[in-house]
Formats: sequence, structure tokens, C-alpha cells
Amino acid sequence: MLSRISVVLADWCPHCVPLSLEKTHQLARGLNVPLRVLDIDDVKQEKIADKLVKEHGDDAEDYLIPQVFLEYDDGTVRHIFTGFSEAVNVTEAKWNDFFRSEFYREELHGK
Repeated sequence: MLSRISVVLADWCPHCVPLSLEKTHQLARGLNVPLRVLDIDDVKQEKIADKLVKEHGDDAEDYLIPQVFLEYDDGTVRHIFTGFSEAVNVTEAKWNDFFRSEFYREELHGK
């Protein structure tokens, strides 16, 4: 069972705030789970974010943000979204695609 959503972001990133922060809040409300926000500019949160991205996300030395993860009760973590380095409207279009996806509909309705 889904237990929470985590988003790795930075306040200075226009793909993250407000766009992806709003989208992850929408996602958490839709799936009725808490949202954990991990800011890479906060030393304590950065360590958690780096570990999450390294183990489950799109890892690189300077990895792209935002990255979004679904976390389940059994410890499973599923990476579901990475922002794009192109214009913010590209990231926004990919979020819109995500919310129209079969995957999201299945998660929303409990498969």
C-alpha cells in the first residue's frame, strides 16, 4: 500500500517551485497520502534526497530536479518523475501527461 510521496527539489528551481510543488501536492491529495518535501539546499534534507535519488532515481553528479517517488509500506520505492532541463513548459507538459496516464489512474483507483 502506498504510504507517502517524496519530492526532491530546490526553492530556486522554476521547474520545482511552484510548478512541481503544486503538482506533487495535487498528487498526494488525489492518492490520499502525505507528501514529504526534500530540499537539496537544506543539509539534513539533502542527505536523504541524495540517497533516495542514488538508490531509486535518475542519479548523476548534478542530478536533475525535481524528482518524485512513491513510497510503499513494504519498503518499495518507485521513481515516477524527473523534471526536464528544457523550458519549464516542457516539465509542465510532462506533468499533464502524467496525470492523464493509465499508471496514475490505476494508482488513484487502487489497481
